[in-house]
Amino acid sequence: MATSSPNVPNAAQPHPPGASPAVRRLAALAMAPIEAFLKIQASSGVVLLGGAVVALGWANSPWSGLYTQLWHTPLGLRLGSFAFERDLHFWIDDGLMTVFFFVVGLEIRREIFQGELSEVRRAALPLVAAVGGMLAPALLYLAFNAGRASASGWGVPMATDIAFAVGVLALLGNRVAPALRILLLALAVIDDVGAIAVIAIFYSSGLAPLGFGIAGVGVLAILALQKLGARNASVYLVPGIVVWAGAYVAGIHPTLAGVVVGLMTPVRAWFGKEGFLDQASQSVEQSRAAADHGAHALLPHLDQLATARREAVSPVERLLHLLHGWVAFGVMPLFALANAGVELGSASFEGDGTRVFLGIVVGLAIGKPLGIIGLSWLLQRAGLVALPTGVRWPQVGLVGMVAGIGFTMALFIAQLAFPPGPLLETAKLAILLGSALAALIAFASARFLLGPQPHAGGAQTAEAAEASTAD
Repeated sequence: MATSSPNVPNAAQPHPPGASPAVRRLAALAMAPIEAFLKIQASSGVVLLGGAVVALGWANSPWSGLYTQLWHTPLGLRLGSFAFERDLHFWIDDGLMTVFFFVVGLEIRREIFQGELSEVRRAALPLVAAVGGMLAPALLYLAFNAGRASASGWGVPMATDIAFAVGVLALLGNRVAPALRILLLALAVIDDVGAIAVIAIFYSSGLAPLGFGIAGVGVLAILALQKLGARNASVYLVPGIVVWAGAYVAGIHPTLAGVVVGLMTPVRAWFGKEGFLDQASQSVEQSRAAADHGAHALLPHLDQLATARREAVSPVERLLHLLHGWVAFGVMPLFALANAGVELGSASFEGDGTRVFLGIVVGLAIGKPLGIIGLSWLLQRAGLVALPTGVRWPQVGLVGMVAGIGFTMALFIAQLAFPPGPLLETAKLAILLGSALAALIAFASARFLLGPQPHAGGAQTAEAAEASTAD
């Protein structure tokens, strides 16, 4: 009978050396509900909402001064005579949010390569819907604010928060067809592209040529590393920081550096599935032969196995897998905590305040669905776009309602559109209420637009099946 080495995990020794089985069992029991929650598609939206609720409550509590003081805590870097110091709010909005925009860039890169944006036919409807969903809110906002200083906020209601929007659809259960989720995802990605363009073109000022030169050096360094075949993401960190610094010096919002680097990330796997399996088999066999020569003889084969593991998928897919959880459950909730703390007493409805409030709320809750379904319907009637199989116009309307949840990107643009003061606080309050109103309208309309929730495991009646496929 074969015996197992005491250092090899097996049924008789399920725990690592030195670990306490009792402590591991307690930890597993404690983590089980957390892990189950994180696997729910809507959970990132719940955490994001939690950050906003905490911020709003904290900013209007007796400890509101502590809330303000926290985000103005100075943090920085000092090397000899060089010093770069900013407050905590800056490092969240301009630093951590760069990671958010990097992930957005990765998602756009993937969709262009092999997703919903890879073919004109597949991208036509979400492209048209996204354009309508950006134009209508902006025009409605300008209808309230044209000719006033507050008109600078026209970009605020254009944005869609993909985490919240997808989360709301997930909460509606299996009434939502997969094609409808894909439509929303593609629309949200294109919406992000539009928001990025708006930020770069309309909310950047005082452009400095030196900054573009610095950013160009970073971009060239990334291209050179790619030509050298560097595939480890960590070696691109320094050039990425150079691109960020260049954007900051140039007067472009530095978070856009994340989009640039994300769009430059390789989208093809080196080994792929078959290559990984072949290399893994070879490394395992070679490791068996080298095992008798000591642990040092195993290391080269383990390095080969690590490379094969890393290159089984493309850098885009690997980085999305690595960063998605950190962004969804870390960066975005922290951004909400730092920016959603509206002091209700500071929001002003005098002068332009009421117009800003109405422009954003109406733009998000009404402009988004109106623009998405309106332009899509017009071009469908003209024969230029077609609905995906199984998707009906009422469902497209639901996507438009859900897309009215602006939140993260809307708050971000508001920070650029308005200086600190009453108008910014009013805009933030309008974003929170407008996004909440859009979500409530979507929930209230879902039963009428999607039909009743199908019974689990049960077949639909003939009438229900016919209704679900009718155009």
